[in-house]
Amino acid sequence: MTEIVPVAGAPKVVATKRERVTKTSAEQRPRVLLSIVMGLIAVLWMVPAIGLLVTSFRTTTAAQGTGWWTVFGNLFGTEWTLDNYSNALTGATSGTGQSLAAEFLNSVAVAVPATILPLMISAFAAYAFTFLQFRFKEFYFAVIVGLLVVPVQISLIPVLQLYKTITEATGLQITGTFPAAWIVHSAFALPLCIYILRNYMSTLPVALIEAARVDGASHFQIFWRLAVPMSVPALASFAIFQFLWVWNDYLVAYIFIGNTNPVLQQGLLGLLGQYGSGWNLVAAGSFIVLIVPLVVFLSLQRFFVRGLTAGSVK
Repeated sequence: MTEIVPVAGAPKVVATKRERVTKTSAEQRPRVLLSIVMGLIAVLWMVPAIGLLVTSFRTTTAAQGTGWWTVFGNLFGTEWTLDNYSNALTGATSGTGQSLAAEFLNSVAVAVPATILPLMISAFAAYAFTFLQFRFKEFYFAVIVGLLVVPVQISLIPVLQLYKTITEATGLQITGTFPAAWIVHSAFALPLCIYILRNYMSTLPVALIEAARVDGASHFQIFWRLAVPMSVPALASFAIFQFLWVWNDYLVAYIFIGNTNPVLQQGLLGLLGQYGSGWNLVAAGSFIVLIVPLVVFLSLQRFFVRGLTAGSVK
């Protein structure tokens, strides 16, 4: 039954407990269905990673003879080993002649400066595009945004020719050194970084910036004491992107640094072996390489969504 309660001269129908429960159940059904669908997608997405993990603990003979999924039929009868991880770390079978431990330091030497440099330059540029007034400001910003569509692959030959010209003119050898990769990674990261930081800084309270100017603060002081501290979420979100891109890069490091100081991605290729028989070593090395990006993402994830969504709506 329903209960009629008069309020201000008008009758009001109050739903019974059964009707309220039915309504709540009807509202929860789409959520349950959505959770099931998203769970299935997550499981399917994890299948390659699970196969890689299983392969990393199998012997070379087992990895070459049967598929990784066959271990689930005889989980306790399968021969498991940790030799793949020790061989990958010590470089016992590495085709590059180096261990992943040495190549790890090379990757750090490339990834850290190639992440910090574009962040520093882009922060200055984003502040200028946001708080300074100069001629053709919007045109310059539009050109920078347009550079986002330029892929790094089409610039490899022109950049190599430029490095060669600089070497011939000055005698300074750039190709084959870490700075050669820093310059390329930083140059192609600048457009996106400037775009993200400019959008974020445009959401900062203008009244605070104006108050600092009235108090006599210079643009340099406002930048370091106000703009940068308040832009940490955006800086952290782009730092995650840039670090992951550089850490996982093979092409730029191979072309501009070469095999003299190979990075981890080159080391993984070396673990595959001359005849492509070292998939178990590659699987183990992949999880070793995965550790650093995972730590970086987990440590900065609280800034990730906030930094990317800021400036998207007004």
